[in-house]
Amino acid sequence: MENMSRLTLALILFLVLFVMIFICDYIIIRRSYQSKSKSKKKKKQEIMELDYLIKKFNLKKDKLPIKKILLCIALINAFIMALVMVVILVLKAHIILKLLLGFVLLMALIYAIYELYGRYLERNYKNGN
Repeated sequence: MENMSRLTLALILFLVLFVMIFICDYIIIRRSYQSKSKSKKKKKQEIMELDYLIKKFNLKKDKLPIKKILLCIALINAFIMALVMVVILVLKAHIILKLLLGFVLLMALIYAIYELYGRYLERNYKNGN
């Protein structure tokens, strides 16, 4: 019974964190992209995730649905951060082990999910489809 309540609390915590992180991240990403596109004289604020996907998978920026990609980037970031935070909070272990596991999990999820998303973009938008 106690495990079920911990699982329920962890799921609720994940959903709350996911929504909060998604909203904040999406607002930051959209502002960053809009300020970049509006003024050419200002120092360019690059969206690192978008640049990584374009360079690694040889995508053409003008053929990509940028608004949709920015939304997906915000969703991916929110999912990764919320999942790592919940895993660390739920885990009953020493703080050093939690930090180590959190770092490894964070790096693994970033690499894996962005690799999958990049392959999806490459398959669907490489030729301008």
